[in-house]
Amino acid sequence: MTLMLSQTQSLCPECLKKIPAYYVKEGDAVFLVKHCDEHGKFQTVLWRGKPDFETWIRPKISTQPSVCYAEISQGCPFDCGLCSEHRQHTCTALLEITMRCNLNCPFCFASAGRAATRDPDFRLIRIWYERVKDAAGFCNIQLSGGEPTVRDDLPMIIETGRTMGFPFIQLNTNGIRIAAEKDYARRLKEAGLSSVFLQFDGTTDDIYISLRGKPLFEVKQAAIEHCAENNIGVVLVPTLMPKVNLQNIGDIIRFGLKFAPTVRGIHFQPVSYFGRYPNPPSDEDRITLPEIMTAIEQQTDGMVRAENFCPPGCENARCSFHGNFILMPDGSLKALTQLTQTACQCNESSRISQNIEKAEEGAIQAISTVARQWAFPMISEKRCCDTSDDLDAFLTRAKQYGFAVSAMAFQDAWTLDIERLKDCCIHVVSPEGKLIPFCICNLSSAGGKTLYRL
Repeated sequence: MTLMLSQTQSLCPECLKKIPAYYVKEGDAVFLVKHCDEHGKFQTVLWRGKPDFETWIRPKISTQPSVCYAEISQGCPFDCGLCSEHRQHTCTALLEITMRCNLNCPFCFASAGRAATRDPDFRLIRIWYERVKDAAGFCNIQLSGGEPTVRDDLPMIIETGRTMGFPFIQLNTNGIRIAAEKDYARRLKEAGLSSVFLQFDGTTDDIYISLRGKPLFEVKQAAIEHCAENNIGVVLVPTLMPKVNLQNIGDIIRFGLKFAPTVRGIHFQPVSYFGRYPNPPSDEDRITLPEIMTAIEQQTDGMVRAENFCPPGCENARCSFHGNFILMPDGSLKALTQLTQTACQCNESSRISQNIEKAEEGAIQAISTVARQWAFPMISEKRCCDTSDDLDAFLTRAKQYGFAVSAMAFQDAWTLDIERLKDCCIHVVSPEGKLIPFCICNLSSAGGKTLYRL
């Protein structure tokens, strides 16, 4: 049985023209269906399995960004900057400080490393910090690229951000330099680095050879160990690719737990097709959020359950899921989040999101939650392993050994929903200092045409 659920707007994957699109349900799968007058019909799977697509919602009252750097002329998504049509504030601002890279991965959001442009100079990066502060306040900062560690002045860039008042600065990295130079992590920590967002695709080298072109598992372990020695929190970030590493999801989680509390969590990213990728995608080349939830439960033998995941409070509900846990002394995980029919309940804060929230409040909450969860926990070890029912001991354990499992489904030219895009809270700072939603900044057509990336 085929059922049309709703209508939205999208782009043609061939010419990037704005066209109508429809969510269509067939069995337990939901597809985005759209038709371009010039290039024909496109149908792409967005959701397969439980929970039902229709129930995975978290309504919000939209709030316009306080400062918009773009005027509306062509309409979304052609006037990003942000413009006044946007419905969410910035939670995380990405500063792309280089397009150079010390890898040449077959899959790359930014097509980094090929004909790389000249690095932005330090003066421009400081202007970017100012632009973010003026438009979004002291939100979370992620330094990205390319591979940021190829810049020898990275510690100075981090220190500048902290001096200007940004309390949480995260490094998006493949970890190669952190692993190779034992003293490098110390220098980053002294500069004020809060967290490492570590590319980590699996626990076997065949996975890295397929996705990154070379064996890197030992490199990843060494990078984590050097971060541990310097009290830098690490988030493992696997790109999930069908036929490559889906069977490794449970082992990735178990590996992360082994390195807690340095490893603060796992942030899965199902592969999206923009930037650099070998071939145009089919539905067999995609994995959806509910399939990841199901795989997590099955591959951890129920230690993490699908019902422990909730829709996000910041971005659009269809973009992600998250679950918060405590690693207990016996190696088990205690869930702090629980999905019910009407609410996402967080036992840690006793907060129930059953009323419609303001979008801005979700962004503010996300900023503080990410900073608290993903940075190394500066909590005394005293009583953190106490197994008694004492509340103080439990709260100390929760702060020291909190562990997050989440996933983010980025949109590409085949899956783009402009309504979802308007709810984006992760924004890339353009060379001109505008704030561009992550997915549209990286989006490319089937032939490689882009709207924002050079």
